[in-house]
Formats: sequence, C-alpha cells, structure tokens
Amino acid sequence: MTARLDTLPSLAELEAASALVHAAMPATPQYRWPLLEARTGVATWVKHENHTPAGAFKVRGGITYFDWLARQVPRVAGVVTATRGNHGQSVGLAAARHGIPALVVVPHGNSREKNAAMRAQGVELVEAGDDFQASAEAADALARERGWHRLPSFHPVLVAGVGTYALELFRAVPDLDTVYVPIGLGSGACGVLAARDALGLRTEVVGIVSAHAPAYARSLASGVAESHAVHTQLADGMACRTPVPAALALLRGDGARRGLARVLEVTDDEVAHAMRALFTDTHNVAEGAGAAALAALLQERAAARDVGRRVALVLTGGNVDAEVYARVLAS
Repeated sequence: MTARLDTLPSLAELEAASALVHAAMPATPQYRWPLLEARTGVATWVKHENHTPAGAFKVRGGITYFDWLARQVPRVAGVVTATRGNHGQSVGLAAARHGIPALVVVPHGNSREKNAAMRAQGVELVEAGDDFQASAEAADALARERGWHRLPSFHPVLVAGVGTYALELFRAVPDLDTVYVPIGLGSGACGVLAARDALGLRTEVVGIVSAHAPAYARSLASGVAESHAVHTQLADGMACRTPVPAALALLRGDGARRGLARVLEVTDDEVAHAMRALFTDTHNVAEGAGAAALAALLQERAAARDVGRRVALVLTGGNVDAEVYARVLAS
C-alpha cells in the first residue's frame, strides 16, 4: 500500500484495506429513515459509522495502519499518538490486536467517556495541552523520548482504511448526487473522494467544519494552511486548530482531479439540533461531529439547494458523554 502524501488511494488499495477491515468487523449499514427524509425533504441515506466496534469510523484506519506498520517495522517497540478520542480508540483496538504498547495523548478536559474507553483497551493515557494541536506536540516529544513510533492522525494508509466506508456506501448506492462528510484533519473526507474517483462516479462531496473551528474552511478558501482558534464546545471531532497541508491539497483537488464541491460551516447550535433530530428520527446516538453532516444538509434544505436529489450523510461516530448528550436532548 502506498504511503505517498500527494495521491489518493487507488481502487486496489481501497479493496486491500477493505479485506483487512472486514476480517475484523462487518460492513456498516446505510439506511434510509422515513422520518429523517420528511425532515430533509430529499432521499437520504445515513452511513452508520456509529455502528463500528469503536463507535466511529476511525477504527478502520487503525486496523489498516497497524497491518502496514507490522510489515514496515516488524519489531516496533510501541506507538504514540494524539487524539480527541475516536482515533485513540482505533489505535487502542488495533494495538491490542498486534500486541504493541500504545500511548495516547489527549488535551486536558477531554471527553471522560472517550478517555475511559481508551484506557479499557489498554492504552497508556496522558493529558497534555489545551487543544489537539498542543497534544500532538506533546506526543511528538514523548515519541522521541521513548524511541517509539509516532503514529500520525493523517496518513495515506489511514485514508485508505477509513475510505473503506465510502467504498461500501458507493457500491450499495452508486447513484448518489451528494455526500456530506465532516472534516477533522481530513482523512474521512479524503477517503470519500478516493472511493468516488476510484469507482468513476460523479457524486459531489461536501465537507463540513465547525463554525467555531474553521481552519480548514479558511485554508481551503485561501489556498494555504492557516491556523485558527478553536471554540467549539460540542464538535470535538472537528476541533482542528492547524490543518495538514497534504490533506488540504487532496481536498482542493487539481486540474486532473476533483476535490470537494464546497465546504460548509455549522454552528454548535445547528449541531445540537441535528443530534436531537437523529435521535428523534432514527433513535441513533450521534456525537457532535457525527451530526454535522445532517446539520449541513438542513442548511442546504433551507436554501432549497438539494431539492429532488439523492444524498448521503456520514454519521461518523456516536461517542458522546452521557452528560453532554442529556443536556443536548433536553435543550
């Protein structure tokens, strides 16, 4: 599998990653929900990545990356990574399967339940920094100090792994007009672009960022990586302060390859409304980033943009603290 940062995974690479993923977990479903379609006004499929063994799409990347790592570095002493939670759970699950020690750095004040889930998988959890970027810098230092492998949060092999959900979706529903996908560091959105292009489809891909963490939206608009303060209180999976330049290049596309059709910003209030709507209409739990795709589609419905179209929402995860979720449902 390629580790080139300037290209999207090929169909052969996505299929190889799918074989690894499906040996560890079944494909997740994509369902249409009548109540949700009444709300959105269009034919709407939900890709349920909240149904994975780690409750989020990131687990696919961990499975694929550790297989690649075992072949690249057969006697790796341990791995270090940084996360707000779902990537760390993915790393914990895959590291345990390979018998490799894992250290995960999270920001202070991170989700208590995500932290507990990572510890339950056997990872060593360290709190450092006030946001993801600061935790990533602490992870860099710890990896050097221990001589362990620094596992990134964006990498071509991770993109191939998480792109397997898009391959499942497009093969189940090949005539989609639009797919809405949230952007954290960009692996999920890049995976959707990779699967679309590999299958030769014309589907437009819409990226979603938090209006309170707009670094990717600003950077995609300007063409250069721009850091931006993070203030979201609900969408921690999209709480990115500094974009990854390689991800930006892939999301933008070039003359020979289409990137994202557009990028939408959603507020915490819109995300909270979408979380409630998903529970009411489908009885599925969505974390903030997991509900962002619906929040964006509802924005576009208000603008009458998607009338008569066939769309899919990626519900990227359902790992939200009970206290936070109860507050959202009650508000």
